Amino acid sequence: MRATVTKIGNSTGVILPKAATDRLKVKQGDIVFLTETPTGYTVTPYDPEFAKQMEAARCGMKEYRNALHELAK
Repeated sequence: MRATVTKIGNSTGVILPKAATDRLKVKQGDIVFLTETPTGYTVTPYDPEFAKQMEAARCGMKEYRNALHELAK
C-alpha cells in the first residue's frame, strides 16, 4: 500500500489510505506504534496492555543493563 509523507504544521506526517486505517481498525486521533524491524517499519494500533508490558520491560532492561550486556557477549 502506498502512503504519502506530508508537512503538517512544524511536523511531518504520513497520510494512510482508508484501506490501511480500516485494516488497522484506527481512526483520526488514535495512537499507533511505529516499530523498526530488520526489513523496515511496522505500524500497529495502540494497545494499552502492550504499552504497560513494554514499559515494564524497559525498566527491567535499564535496571539490569550490565548483566544483559554481559549475557549478550
